[in-house]
Amino acid sequence: MPHPRHRSRASAVALAVTATTAVLAGPPAHGAALHATAGPVPDTRVVTGAVVHPVDEGGTARIDVSVTTTGSGPTAAPVTVAYTTDDRGAGKDGDTAGSSPAEAGKDYLPVSGTLVFPAGTPSGTTRSITVRTLADDAGEEAETIPVRLTADGARAPDETPSVVVNAHGLPYLDPRLPVRERVADLLSRMTLREKAGQMTQAERGALRAPGDIAAYGLGSLLSGGGSAPAPNTPEAWAGMVDAHQLRTRATRLQIPLLYGVDAVHGHNNVIGATVMPHNIGIGAARDPGLAARTGAVTAREVRATGVPWDFAPCLCVTRDERWGRSYESFGEDPALVTAMESVIDGMQGAPDGRDLDRNDKVLTTAKHFVGDGGTAFGSSTTGSYTIDQGVTRVTREELETVHLAPFAAAVRHGVGTVMPSYSSLDVLGDGQGPVKMHADGEMINGVLKDRMGFAGFVVSDWQAIDQIPGDYASDVRTSIDAGLDMIMVPTDYPGFTRTLVAEAEAGRIPAARIDDAVARILTQKFRLGLFEKPYADTTHLASVGSPEHRAVARQAAAASQVLLKNEGGVLPLRPGRNVYVAGSNADDLGNQAGGWTVTWQGASGRTTTGTTILDALRKSVAPGTTLTYSQDASAPTAGHDVGVVVVGEKPYAEGMGDVGNGHDLELSAADKAAVDRVCAALPCAVLVVSGRPQLIGDRLPAIDALVASWLPGTEGDGVADVLYGRRPFTGRLPVSWPRSEGQLPLNVGDRRYDPQYPYGWGLTTLHGTPRGGEPVLRAIGLAARALAKAGLGDSAAARRLVDRARLVVQGRVGQHVTEAVAKPFAEADHLLLTGDPAGAVDRLTEAFRAASGT
Repeated sequence: MPHPRHRSRASAVALAVTATTAVLAGPPAHGAALHATAGPVPDTRVVTGAVVHPVDEGGTARIDVSVTTTGSGPTAAPVTVAYTTDDRGAGKDGDTAGSSPAEAGKDYLPVSGTLVFPAGTPSGTTRSITVRTLADDAGEEAETIPVRLTADGARAPDETPSVVVNAHGLPYLDPRLPVRERVADLLSRMTLREKAGQMTQAERGALRAPGDIAAYGLGSLLSGGGSAPAPNTPEAWAGMVDAHQLRTRATRLQIPLLYGVDAVHGHNNVIGATVMPHNIGIGAARDPGLAARTGAVTAREVRATGVPWDFAPCLCVTRDERWGRSYESFGEDPALVTAMESVIDGMQGAPDGRDLDRNDKVLTTAKHFVGDGGTAFGSSTTGSYTIDQGVTRVTREELETVHLAPFAAAVRHGVGTVMPSYSSLDVLGDGQGPVKMHADGEMINGVLKDRMGFAGFVVSDWQAIDQIPGDYASDVRTSIDAGLDMIMVPTDYPGFTRTLVAEAEAGRIPAARIDDAVARILTQKFRLGLFEKPYADTTHLASVGSPEHRAVARQAAAASQVLLKNEGGVLPLRPGRNVYVAGSNADDLGNQAGGWTVTWQGASGRTTTGTTILDALRKSVAPGTTLTYSQDASAPTAGHDVGVVVVGEKPYAEGMGDVGNGHDLELSAADKAAVDRVCAALPCAVLVVSGRPQLIGDRLPAIDALVASWLPGTEGDGVADVLYGRRPFTGRLPVSWPRSEGQLPLNVGDRRYDPQYPYGWGLTTLHGTPRGGEPVLRAIGLAARALAKAGLGDSAAARRLVDRARLVVQGRVGQHVTEAVAKPFAEADHLLLTGDPAGAVDRLTEAFRAASGT
């Protein structure tokens, strides 16, 4: 399929037709409704290439009519199709947003006739009907010309095709006008029902009929995790989105859909897309520039498939790794989360939104506002969840410094949308008790929109308003009054729109609140350029999963690897050594990518395209050497020089992955056995592929090298790059690594802090690791103070200085991490991220002295 930079409307419609036949519910070539006037032949039917045929005023529309047969054989009997244009009405019965009927002789030239398909006509044979429209000088809303069809000798589908004369000449359609003027003009033309439709987001698989997009004037569709076209290819995604978008052309104002997906580590719903490390790995990399590049790759792949909106990034601050979403966080420190928000720049471009109409940028979503990473273990009341969707109990100071700070930064980055959390917020001392975030007007209206100045729109999480106490009308009223602008329904969109309209008509939701919500949504649609280019621009479709994009993911995977221990110089591996590989995660792409990969919870196995760690190791060994793989380590180890054991977790996602809900922080019995067998026989490196720390302290003495290999995505080559020394280990822990589950929650800044490895810990295989004692640290401290005095406390030079001091301290500490060492060491990393390199060096010096016993 050709991929022009800006596809014409005619070719976009053709692609939408293709998607309709392949993706939407119904039989192949799902098309127009025909009314049979004679007994139908069971294996023959008549279809149209599309139901909606948009055309600019004065243009000519073509409706393709085909006969198809079961088994694709020729027709057994003749088929006659009679057609006539009809201006008696537009759209289906009960249409609340459909376009007005066009007037014959004024808006178009009426046509009628018959199409004859003789017996023996090959299946798929097509005849065409043309309808010529007439031009005048007046600006108008869209007008519809139904083309009534009857058929003899064939079975009829469900819908009548229509020609739609596009809306034209109205101020909101003029791209030369400022966005605010376009929004005001469009808003003034909308009915309450049309406004309610814009505030509604439905799941694409929940549509009762494709025509409901126009009938309810839906403003948005989404694909939930695992909701994909068949086949699940980039081309099919673009076609699917265009098919849905085509339906909006049948509304009088032709407001385009805003389609959204959870592309949380690459375009992860799409088989063959580039899958990045999860956010926890990006946080380990500590590289804002690299984070931005991963965001840019994701945005390009998402937008190429016709999707302009991404429900990412997650700006939660994970405070308890028993949480099944902890890997969606950049880390436990709000300063680290804030530093990694450069990913928003990579995805959206400039903070003022001027880049959003580019074909390689998407609208972003800061989630989940606010405090979802701080829920207390055991506080969840959702099914068998133990911590997800629970209650975050914090002081006002902790709320501000830990959980709100990343959202204030996101607003400065220009994030386009914000999604509240399922969780409840309980601010200690305010006397209110827990409040569901979707009902918390103080936080959404008062803090996010008013104090922070957030100008985008707020979208609910999946069916989240249903968790607000009260009946459904109360849920709708409470959430909208609290500041939600769009509701991810996601299935009962008729019920939601009906309720929203009723509440507004009764005066229980102010008209001004409705107008504010719709204006915020329309603003982003205009910024995205959807009114000018509603269909997929597939210029970059070939880049989905491309070598160039995978190179970025490979670099991110390498940078995310954290070397926790390296006794005897086991790493990097020398290419000439014979390697023994074991463990459950050595050759499992699904485990390596984690949850939110192709499906919501993810799955083990080769679920998408990529390179496992074992694949990459096999490519790395030198010719003439041996690499043996034995998952359970049952094969003989004799004749090998070193063992690599890749262990860890299987995929999971929110709620289902909570510790206590069928999960824990222990390695499986099989993985423990593999570690024991290999490390007893050979010098060994153990890689823990997981979304959170695993309890491994009891095996540390037998392990020579230990790597936290945070869910690295599809590019196992990045892991092999650091194992074999093509890139040095530079990653640092984004969360504290506990000694036991009983220590959790455990975070930098805690009064008592005694982890196995502290936040910020990470050894390196860089050549020239610095040596020295306090004199070296004093010199580094003086240089850091000079940089801070010059206003360069947040510079790359300052970070290099503190990195040097950190390596000096780690060299002295070795594996003897005590509480006296860990606490100042972790706090140093926090200080560096807040722009205080001198303070960071002071804390590292304190850790050095504790390690030295002075």
